[in-house]
Amino acid sequence: MRHQIKGYRLNRSMGNRNSMRRTMIKQLFEHEKIKTTLAKAKAIQPDAEKLITLAKYATKGSEIDQVNARRQAAAQLGNSSSEIVKKLFDDIAPRFTSRKGGYTRLLKLGPRQGDNAEIVVLELVSE
Repeated sequence: MRHQIKGYRLNRSMGNRNSMRRTMIKQLFEHEKIKTTLAKAKAIQPDAEKLITLAKYATKGSEIDQVNARRQAAAQLGNSSSEIVKKLFDDIAPRFTSRKGGYTRLLKLGPRQGDNAEIVVLELVSE
Protein backbone atom coordinates (compact mmCIF):
# COMPACT_ATOMS: atom_id res chain seq x y z
CA MET A 1 0.00 0.00 0.00
CA ARG A 2 1.15 3.52 -0.77
CA HIS A 3 -0.55 5.43 2.01
CA GLN A 4 0.95 8.90 2.48
CA ILE A 5 3.91 8.23 0.18
CA LYS A 6 4.71 11.31 -1.86
CA GLY A 7 6.63 11.48 -5.11
CA TYR A 8 8.14 9.05 -7.60
CA ARG A 9 11.19 6.88 -6.88
CA LEU A 10 12.05 6.36 -10.58
CA ASN A 11 14.20 3.31 -9.73
CA ARG A 12 17.05 5.56 -8.52
CA SER A 13 18.83 6.26 -5.27
CA MET A 14 17.92 9.37 -3.33
CA GLY A 15 21.01 11.36 -4.36
CA ASN A 16 20.66 10.47 -8.02
CA ARG A 17 16.95 11.31 -7.93
CA ASN A 18 17.55 14.72 -6.32
CA SER A 19 20.32 15.68 -8.73
CA MET A 20 18.21 14.60 -11.71
CA ARG A 21 15.28 16.67 -10.40
CA ARG A 22 17.46 19.77 -9.98
CA THR A 23 19.02 19.37 -13.42
CA MET A 24 15.71 18.87 -15.18
CA ILE A 25 14.09 21.87 -13.47
CA LYS A 26 17.10 24.04 -14.40
CA GLN A 27 16.81 22.87 -18.01
CA LEU A 28 13.07 23.59 -18.01
CA PHE A 29 13.63 27.16 -16.82
CA GLU A 30 16.58 27.69 -19.17
CA HIS A 31 14.99 26.34 -22.38
CA GLU A 32 11.31 26.70 -21.30
CA LYS A 33 10.65 23.27 -22.83
CA ILE A 34 12.12 19.80 -22.25
CA LYS A 35 11.47 16.41 -23.80
CA THR A 36 11.46 13.55 -21.29
CA THR A 37 9.50 10.51 -20.12
CA LEU A 38 6.06 10.87 -18.57
CA ALA A 39 7.16 9.60 -15.15
CA LYS A 40 10.06 12.04 -14.90
CA ALA A 41 7.89 14.94 -16.06
CA LYS A 42 5.22 14.15 -13.49
CA ALA A 43 7.93 13.92 -10.83
CA ILE A 44 9.36 17.40 -11.49
CA GLN A 45 6.21 19.29 -12.49
CA PRO A 46 4.98 20.12 -8.93
CA ASP A 47 8.43 21.32 -7.84
CA ALA A 48 8.79 23.57 -10.89
CA GLU A 49 5.36 25.08 -10.33
CA LYS A 50 6.10 25.73 -6.65
CA LEU A 51 9.28 27.59 -7.62
CA ILE A 52 7.36 29.74 -10.10
CA THR A 53 4.76 30.52 -7.42
CA LEU A 54 7.53 31.44 -4.97
CA ALA A 55 9.05 33.83 -7.52
CA LYS A 56 5.66 35.29 -8.43
CA TYR A 57 4.73 36.16 -4.85
CA ALA A 58 8.22 37.47 -4.09
CA THR A 59 7.83 40.20 -6.70
CA LYS A 60 4.93 41.63 -4.69
CA GLY A 61 6.81 41.53 -1.38
CA SER A 62 9.42 43.77 0.19
CA GLU A 63 13.08 43.74 -0.74
CA ILE A 64 13.88 41.40 2.15
CA ASP A 65 11.18 38.99 0.97
CA GLN A 66 12.64 39.05 -2.54
CA VAL A 67 16.15 38.25 -1.32
CA ASN A 68 14.82 35.47 0.90
CA ALA A 69 12.82 33.95 -1.95
CA ARG A 70 15.85 34.04 -4.26
CA ARG A 71 17.90 32.24 -1.60
CA GLN A 72 15.19 29.61 -1.19
CA ALA A 73 15.05 29.03 -4.94
CA ALA A 74 18.85 28.82 -5.18
CA ALA A 75 18.89 26.30 -2.32
CA GLN A 76 16.39 24.08 -4.12
CA LEU A 77 18.15 24.32 -7.48
CA GLY A 78 21.73 23.92 -6.24
CA ASN A 79 24.79 26.12 -5.95
CA SER A 80 25.54 26.82 -9.61
CA SER A 81 22.10 28.20 -10.45
CA SER A 82 22.48 31.97 -10.13
CA GLU A 83 21.64 32.76 -13.77
CA ILE A 84 18.67 30.35 -13.69
CA VAL A 85 17.33 32.01 -10.52
CA LYS A 86 17.77 35.42 -12.15
CA LYS A 87 15.83 34.30 -15.23
CA LEU A 88 13.12 32.74 -13.03
CA PHE A 89 12.55 35.90 -11.02
CA ASP A 90 13.08 38.49 -13.76
CA ASP A 91 11.61 36.83 -16.88
CA ILE A 92 9.43 33.83 -16.05
CA ALA A 93 7.54 34.90 -12.90
CA PRO A 94 6.29 38.28 -14.24
CA ARG A 95 4.61 36.44 -17.12
CA PHE A 96 2.34 34.57 -14.72
CA THR A 97 1.18 37.39 -12.41
CA SER A 98 -2.44 37.09 -13.57
CA ARG A 99 -2.45 33.27 -13.56
CA LYS A 100 -3.40 31.39 -10.40
CA GLY A 101 -1.63 28.12 -11.21
CA GLY A 102 -0.99 25.62 -13.97
CA TYR A 103 2.21 27.19 -15.27
CA THR A 104 3.37 24.04 -17.10
CA ARG A 105 1.84 21.80 -19.75
CA LEU A 106 2.44 18.15 -20.67
CA LEU A 107 2.10 17.23 -24.33
CA LYS A 108 2.29 13.51 -25.10
CA LEU A 109 4.40 12.53 -28.10
CA GLY A 110 3.92 8.76 -28.04
CA PRO A 111 6.11 5.82 -27.10
CA ARG A 112 9.88 5.78 -27.46
CA GLN A 113 11.27 3.36 -30.05
CA GLY A 114 13.68 1.41 -27.85
CA ASP A 115 11.81 0.69 -24.64
CA ASN A 116 8.24 1.87 -25.35
CA ALA A 117 8.39 4.55 -22.63
CA GLU A 118 5.82 7.32 -22.99
CA ILE A 119 7.60 10.50 -24.16
CA VAL A 120 6.21 13.96 -23.36
CA VAL A 121 7.16 17.59 -23.79
CA LEU A 122 7.03 19.55 -20.55
CA GLU A 123 6.79 23.24 -21.34
CA LEU A 124 5.92 26.51 -19.71
CA VAL A 125 2.52 27.84 -20.69
CA SER A 126 2.78 31.00 -22.77
CA GLU A 127 0.32 33.78 -22.12
